[in-house]
Amino acid sequence: MKFKLISKYKPRGDQPNAIKKLTNNLTSGKKDQVLLGVTGSGKTFTMASVIEKVQKPTLIISPNKTLAAQLYQEFKEFFPNNGVHYFVSYYDYYQPEAYIPQTDTYIEKDAKINQEIDRLRHAAAQDILSRKDVIVVASVSCIYNIGSPENYQAVSFQIQKGQKIKRKDFILHLITLQYKRNDIEAKPGTFRVRADIVEIYLVTGEKILKIEFSAEKIVTIFSAPPGVISNFKFQISNFTLFPATFWVAPQNKISIALSNIRLELQERLKVLKKQKKLVEYQRLEQKVNYDLEMLKETGFCHGIENYSSQLEFRKTGEPPFSLVDYFLHFNPKIGSSRSAGNSRDQRDFLIFIDESHISIPQIRAMAIGDKARKETLIDFGFRLPSAIDNRPLRFPEFIKRQKQTIYVSATPAEYELEKSGKDVIEQIIRPTGLLEPSIEVKKTENQIKDVIIEIEKEVLKKHRVLVITLTKRLAEEISSYMEERNIKSQYLHSEIKTMERPEILKNFRQGKFDVLVGINLLREGLDLPEVALVAILDADKEGFLRNKTTLIQTMGRAARHLQGRVILYGDKITMSMQSAIDEINRRRKIQEVYNKAHNITPSAIIKDIRDWGFSKKEDVIEEFYLINDKKLLEKEMRIAAKNLDFERAVELRDLVAKLKK
Repeated sequence: MKFKLISKYKPRGDQPNAIKKLTNNLTSGKKDQVLLGVTGSGKTFTMASVIEKVQKPTLIISPNKTLAAQLYQEFKEFFPNNGVHYFVSYYDYYQPEAYIPQTDTYIEKDAKINQEIDRLRHAAAQDILSRKDVIVVASVSCIYNIGSPENYQAVSFQIQKGQKIKRKDFILHLITLQYKRNDIEAKPGTFRVRADIVEIYLVTGEKILKIEFSAEKIVTIFSAPPGVISNFKFQISNFTLFPATFWVAPQNKISIALSNIRLELQERLKVLKKQKKLVEYQRLEQKVNYDLEMLKETGFCHGIENYSSQLEFRKTGEPPFSLVDYFLHFNPKIGSSRSAGNSRDQRDFLIFIDESHISIPQIRAMAIGDKARKETLIDFGFRLPSAIDNRPLRFPEFIKRQKQTIYVSATPAEYELEKSGKDVIEQIIRPTGLLEPSIEVKKTENQIKDVIIEIEKEVLKKHRVLVITLTKRLAEEISSYMEERNIKSQYLHSEIKTMERPEILKNFRQGKFDVLVGINLLREGLDLPEVALVAILDADKEGFLRNKTTLIQTMGRAARHLQGRVILYGDKITMSMQSAIDEINRRRKIQEVYNKAHNITPSAIIKDIRDWGFSKKEDVIEEFYLINDKKLLEKEMRIAAKNLDFERAVELRDLVAKLKK
């Protein structure tokens, strides 16, 4: 399908000119462009309009998960009939594998994977490989190694009605794709077997397949959304089943990969023996041999990503495969299926780097920190030297993969400006006529008491307030202090789980609390039109959190309100503060001149408060298990109790009770 933008809005203000220039430059082949768009000027609508006009698969890179979630929601609404996806790191908690030589402390990798985000990641990858009308909104983690798109596609399993295959061989295929059998709990990436019927809960979570066998062949394939699975009505003739994990390799290549791992192990052990590192020698030999056995038997092992270069047959130092490579990789339906490394065969696509002034530095730095940690693990016998090739793309590698790119920011940095040849497309005029917020500077003495007074004024008007601090601890303490003063408050910082952040912002907009206290998550791009006051504490503390760019971005959170204002608390006006104030005033004057020339009276931005679509979902269980399975579940419950497996028995008992209800 083609991209079709659906919106009640029409281009206004600076938007028509920005859309025209960006589109014409893309059509003429210009590689890099900068869109300087102020808060509230409709940058997202401009981006969507450009996508519709150029009709290219699009990757939108955002600096963090919260902004990516907001953009994902907006693009889903603009393109309801196209493939719009969310791709961010799937860890709610992540402690990377590490070793501290000074204290001889080994820290094993510990992570809590968010299954909902994992589902969304697979949905994104599969649509990239199989359709042209795809938009993926991703965080900067999209440059991290996720495995070969060629392998991911090569091991996919084609299912067809009438296909000759034994049920047991079919199940083996599912296990090879890392689908797990689970007859108790329905989760994406699982399947269950009942007689001649196999039901598969797709890893993307979008549907459940019901495969019926007879005489060693597939006779029917049904599909249904998870919520209505008890009523399979939609029959399909074929389906492509992708793996349940990114880390898979074709069976015919596994044995070669294992041989290569063994060969590297022997070479490394010789080096450690020569260096008389006997502890490291024994440690590495034991660890790798265990992993080899797991890979041989199951095709998977804990930490499999550390063997990615062997599984993907990459040479030492060669760049890993990231989400960008999935965009580059051709699908047979689109073109010839060849390696993404061959530039002649690369698929054309468009990149937007949102809030580029912070996204680009993040992309630059990711590989550097990863390398230092891995080198220590290798030196002390915890990993093979090839583990260092499981990493993010280095910045030059990312640049090499870049296609036409539009850098989007209200405060573009020098890098983007240089790349675009200083040719900046400005979008400063707001269609609503809203002006930049007014700015007031106050002393830091008794700043908390003063903030409380200002907040109480805004709460009486049913306005919302952002309070910006310098540390997480201070954000939490200020929030608690406000609660003691009967001011409804909540803090938001990086330790809040990914899927909880959108819910907090939604509750804030709905007025369930009046004040949101944070650090640097309350800056770029957050769309909070109810915020009338932004209070920046310790604004005169020069540094990353109080430089010109950060101050402009933070002050912009009040630019969507008719009575938007900013208070900077500082004992002196620093160079950053003055530069930020001057730029805000410049933009304010441009809007005032436009409003006067077009007889526009500023009006408030009205934006619906919607569900984020993936904040929290109840597990689909009762619909997965049909009523006539109660007796079978009761039988399994009694067997579990007899075998003293009481946890399983209780789980089955509760499920039976739920079905009866």
